[in-house]
Amino acid sequence: MPKINNLGNLTVEQINEEVQNGARFVIFYYCFSLIIMTFKRPSDIYYIKKTDSGWQKGMTYTIISFLFGWWGIPWGPVYTISSLYNNLTGGKDVTYDVLLRLYTMQTKAENTEQPPVQTIENQAE
Repeated sequence: MPKINNLGNLTVEQINEEVQNGARFVIFYYCFSLIIMTFKRPSDIYYIKKTDSGWQKGMTYTIISFLFGWWGIPWGPVYTISSLYNNLTGGKDVTYDVLLRLYTMQTKAENTEQPPVQTIENQAE
């Protein structure tokens, strides 16, 4: 699972409550070109509280795309415009995917029974 920024030490239940109150998980895109090659990459996942602005969190990726994305032929302008639009509208919402992964991980952890740790003690005979 990709790194989630700004999450802190929230439990799955707390995250679910925050999401129900308007928080979300988003990714941003950045684009850079090297004349005949253009690369469009996603950022890590960002946890955005209801009171936070998504486009501000993605400003670094927007600047990278704006400065370095245009120069590739033919996909540079296309990927750059796509990245800028995504970032300036608050990022791509991946909340459902993150919650699904968190619940799956929690369920697996709860259902996995760990055998008791056995220690071997040296006993003199």
